Amino acid sequence: MQSKTLTGGQALVRLLANYGVDTVFGIPGVHTLELYRGLPGSGIRHVLTRHEQGASFMADGYARVSGKPGVCFVITGPGVTNAATGIGQAYADSIPMLVISSVNHTASLGKGWGILHECQDQRGMTAPITAFSAVALTAEDLPELVARAYAVFDSERPRPVHISVPLDVLAAPITRDWSNEVVRRPGRGPANATALDAAVAKLKGAKRPMIIAGGGALNAAQELGELSTRLAAPLFTSVAGKGLLPPDAPLNAGSSLCVEPGWKLIAEADVVLAVGTEMADTDYWRERLPLNAELLRVDIDPRKFNDFYPCAVALHGDAQQTLSGLLERLPSEVRNATAAVAAVAALREAVKAGHAPLQAIHQAILERIAAELPDNAFISTDMTQLAYTGNYAFDSAATRSWLHPTGYGTLGYGLPAGIGAKFGAPQRPGLVLVGDGGFLYTAQELATAVEELDSPLVVLLWNNDALGQIRDDMIGLDIEPVGVLPRNPDFAALGRAFGCTVNQPQSLAELQTDLRHGFKRNGVTLIELKHACAH
Repeated sequence: MQSKTLTGGQALVRLLANYGVDTVFGIPGVHTLELYRGLPGSGIRHVLTRHEQGASFMADGYARVSGKPGVCFVITGPGVTNAATGIGQAYADSIPMLVISSVNHTASLGKGWGILHECQDQRGMTAPITAFSAVALTAEDLPELVARAYAVFDSERPRPVHISVPLDVLAAPITRDWSNEVVRRPGRGPANATALDAAVAKLKGAKRPMIIAGGGALNAAQELGELSTRLAAPLFTSVAGKGLLPPDAPLNAGSSLCVEPGWKLIAEADVVLAVGTEMADTDYWRERLPLNAELLRVDIDPRKFNDFYPCAVALHGDAQQTLSGLLERLPSEVRNATAAVAAVAALREAVKAGHAPLQAIHQAILERIAAELPDNAFISTDMTQLAYTGNYAFDSAATRSWLHPTGYGTLGYGLPAGIGAKFGAPQRPGLVLVGDGGFLYTAQELATAVEELDSPLVVLLWNNDALGQIRDDMIGLDIEPVGVLPRNPDFAALGRAFGCTVNQPQSLAELQTDLRHGFKRNGVTLIELKHACAH
C-alpha cells in the first residue's frame, strides 16, 4: 500500500499552490520527476515549453502582465543554463520570477564525479542574475527559502530567485508537513517624512518640474496623473512604464527620452522627479541624459540614489505610497499648465516629424496596428527595429501592455513572453512583434502556443531578410556587412506546420484586414509582413 507521506517535491508543489501559484512553465526531465509527481490535483497548470529558455521567457511575460511572479520548473545543468538567458532578462528589468530546479544528489555536489547533468557550482552560475540563489540541502530548508523568495517579491526590488533542490531532497519523504506554511512579509512602505518634506520643498520651488516614471511605478498611475496635473509637470516614462498616463493626457510626454526632442525638453527642467526607474542608458539610447535639474528619486532599491545620477533627495520606499505622501503635503491648487502642455504638444509633433525613412515605415505599420488593436490587448516585442520605433512612437492605452526586453536586450524574447502573458491575462488578446532574426531563436514555442491557447494571439513577423539593426550599425561604422544577411526558411510553411493560421499581406491595407481577423480568431495567427510590402 502506497504511503501518504509527501515527498519533498510533492510538498514543495503544494506549498507553491498555497502561495497562489496557478501556472508553471517547464519541461519534465528525469531530474524533476518528483516535482511532477506533485502537480496532479495541486490546482497548478503546467505549460509544456519546447526549450527551457522559452520557459523563463514565458514566466517573464506572465509576470509582466499579471504582476505575480512567474514560475519555472527546470532540470539541473542544461535546464538551468538554457533558462539563464530569460532569468538574466528578468533580472535586468526587475521582473519577479521563481525558478525551481533540481541539482544532483547532495553527496555528489562539487565532487566532479561526471554524473548526469552535473554542474560543479549551479548556484554560482545563477547568483549574479538573481536576487538570490540557494540550495535546499534539506526539505526543511524549502519553506524558509520560498518565504524568502516572496519577501523579495513583496518587499524589495522584484527580481528572479533560483532555488536548487538536490534529487535526494526531492525524493525523500518529509518528516513533517510544512506545505501550508505560507509566510507573506509586510509590503513596501513609503519614504520617511523627512525625505518627503525635503522633496515637497524642492517641488514647490520648481519653475519647470518634470517627472520620469518607470516599471517600479506601475501601481502608481493614479498618483502620477494627479501629481503631473497639480505640478503642471510633463511626465516621461521609460519603456517599462508605458501606459502610466492615458495617450491623450496633455502632459503625457511618452517614452520619448530616447530621441532628440525628448532630450531637449528634459534639459529645460529645473527639478526632475524620477519614480521607480533606474534611468538606464538602455532607456535613453545615450550615455547620459542632459539633466540640468535637481534630481529627486523615488525607489525601492537604495543603491539607485548614488549611482550614475546622484540625487538631491532620496525617497526610499514604495512608489504609490510615497507619491501619496507627496500629494498630501503639496498645495491642492493646480498650477497653470499652458506652457507645459504646449511644450509636450510640440514634443509629440517633433517626434513624428523627426522619423527617418525606416522609422516612417514603422510608424505606418504601427498606425495600422493601433487601428485594429483591441482596447485591452497587450503587445509583446522582440529586439527588432519595428519594436525600437514602437518603444517611443506607439502609445500604450494602459500599463502592463507593452512588453519589451529592455535592459538585457535578448533576441528571442517576444514570442515566448507573449505566450506567457496569455496565461497571466487569459482574457487579453495578444500581439507579438518580432523580426525574422529573433523569431528563429524561439520559433519552436509556436508548438506550445498552438497546443495551449484558445484565445487570440497574433504574431506579426517583420521580415526584412536581415539582422537589420546590426547591418545598419556595420554600415554606419564603415564595416563591410558580415553575417547579417541569413537565408531564411519559408516562414509561412513553418507556421502552417505548427498549426497556425497564416497570412502574408501584400500591402498595409491587407495587413490591417489580417490583424482585424486575427484578433477575432481564437488561436494563433502568424502574419508575415515583408519589408517590401510595407511601403
